[in-house]
Amino acid sequence: MTETLDPMDQPKIDHQELAQQLLAQAKADGVELVGPNGLLNQLTATVLESALEAEMDEHLGYEKHQVTGRNSGNSRNGRRTKTVLTEIGPVEIQVPRDTDASFDPQIVKKRQRRLTGVDEIILSLSAKGLTTGEIAAHFDDVYGATVSKETISKITDKVLAEMSEWIARPLDSVYPVMFIDAIHVKIRDGQVANRPVYVAIGVTTSGERDILGLWAGDGGEGAKFWLAVLTEIRNRGVADVCIAVCDGLKGLPEAITTVWPLTVVQTCLIHLLRNTFRYASRQYWDELSRDLRPIYTAVNEAAAKECFTEFAGKWGPKYPAIVRLWDNAWSEFVPFLDYDAEIRRVICSTNAIESLNARYRRAVRARGHFPNEQAALKCLYLATRALDPTGKGRARWATRWKGALNAFAITFEGRITPNGN
Repeated sequence: MTETLDPMDQPKIDHQELAQQLLAQAKADGVELVGPNGLLNQLTATVLESALEAEMDEHLGYEKHQVTGRNSGNSRNGRRTKTVLTEIGPVEIQVPRDTDASFDPQIVKKRQRRLTGVDEIILSLSAKGLTTGEIAAHFDDVYGATVSKETISKITDKVLAEMSEWIARPLDSVYPVMFIDAIHVKIRDGQVANRPVYVAIGVTTSGERDILGLWAGDGGEGAKFWLAVLTEIRNRGVADVCIAVCDGLKGLPEAITTVWPLTVVQTCLIHLLRNTFRYASRQYWDELSRDLRPIYTAVNEAAAKECFTEFAGKWGPKYPAIVRLWDNAWSEFVPFLDYDAEIRRVICSTNAIESLNARYRRAVRARGHFPNEQAALKCLYLATRALDPTGKGRARWATRWKGALNAFAITFEGRITPNGN
């Protein structure tokens, strides 16, 4: 009779206890936690060197000092010193070598001077608006490491291929709402000039904000420009858009209905509100916001007109331009009042758009101007990339989405599917 013995469980490592032991030993030896000779630096070097030794074992087919390695045709051939830049600063490591120089390590590759985490730090700092010079100064101040502006520029240039893939990626088949907005950047094209960069934002049937792409314009776009942009979006899989929200850009409404004949084109309430505040002193913004809310939340046009008359009586004497602005936009604004309250809430969700614009403006502001169009798009893509760890530019639009989804499904019957595919 034989018995099957279960393998003994490996003892679990208590990481907290281990950390306390290491800290106690470092304190006893007078070793600092950080710095060129600090505990973290030494541990990082030890981990990297151990990983490189394991790679060498696999490459040679035997472990160090094993008899099986004798006369194998290739063997260890000492080490060479190499300094790599890590998230904690420069770390000096010993890289093993072999006699026929065929060892090709992957943990720290040949001629690699930075671990991948450092590249992500640089991309993150660039997305937050820091210039190449400011990033170089940051690494010098924080890590005591020298990273040239040219190196930083090369690292950020690596995202250009990723950006091209992102711009060409497949999209959902249906978007209940699509917003088209713009941010103006300074680009040197012979001379520095303000140029619009347009962003299309779709709200998916899952209630997510999906940044569909970025397009640089020259300010003189018409139907031809917009037809090319929207056709590109359609060719990436977007078969239908229920509501397209824009701000009277030349040729855009006509292009939208050409590409998606059933789409309702709605003047952007967000831009109307934004332009309202531009005419008023900041100290009155909160009060203006409270007085405007009854207008765009009214149950119908008659109720909205009554609220607007009251608004005009209060603010007209002080800010006549605001009253004129709403008068001129009234015929394009009132279709908004036909929508269900849940649909209105999605269209009026300014936070998701304004937070995106704020990120873009912060990223652009520090640079003053860009040498070319590609540099401007790269900057804005890095800001987009930083919003979503998956790199798809998605984020939650509304926390209570199911009510809106039901409203869209009823209002646009037969055009909305729950998964958007």
